[in-house]
Amino acid sequence: MSAKEPDSIQIHPIGVIHTPYARREDIPRQGRLSSELCEIELYPEFVPALKDIEQCTHLFVIFWLHQADRSRLTATPKQDGREHGVFATRSPNRPNPLALDVVDLLHVEGSRLTVRGMDALDGSLLLDIKPYSPGIDCIPQARIAWQEDGATAGD
Repeated sequence: MSAKEPDSIQIHPIGVIHTPYARREDIPRQGRLSSELCEIELYPEFVPALKDIEQCTHLFVIFWLHQADRSRLTATPKQDGREHGVFATRSPNRPNPLALDVVDLLHVEGSRLTVRGMDALDGSLLLDIKPYSPGIDCIPQARIAWQEDGATAGD
C-alpha cells in the first residue's frame, strides 16, 4: 500500500431495502428488467436527507451485496458463456460487493421510498441514494464490446 492510500474506510448503512427476493435465485438478472415494486426504508436520522427527493423521477441506489463471494475475480455471464474479469461484468461477486441500481421513484412517504427496478435481496443494506440526471449520466455512445457480438446486455 502506498503512503497516499488510506489504510481503512468506514461505510455506515443509512437504511434497509425491502424486496420480494428472499433468495439469490429469486433476483432478476438486472433490476431494470423487473416490474416488482420495492421499498427503501431510511433510518430515522437520515430522513432529512430526503428533502426534495420527490422531485426526482429516477435514482441511483447504492447497496451492499452481503451474500457476494468477495474472493471471485472472474465471472462467466450466462448470456455470454465466456469468462471475463469481474470489473468488466455486473457480477455480484467482486472484491468490494457494492451494487448500483437505477430505479424509478414512484412514491415517497416519510422514511420510505417506493421504487421499481431493484435487484437487491430483501434486507440488503442501503449505502447511498443519488439523483439520476439524464443530462449528466446518460452516455448514448457507451458500449461493452464483448456484449456486442450477439450477447444481450446485462451481467
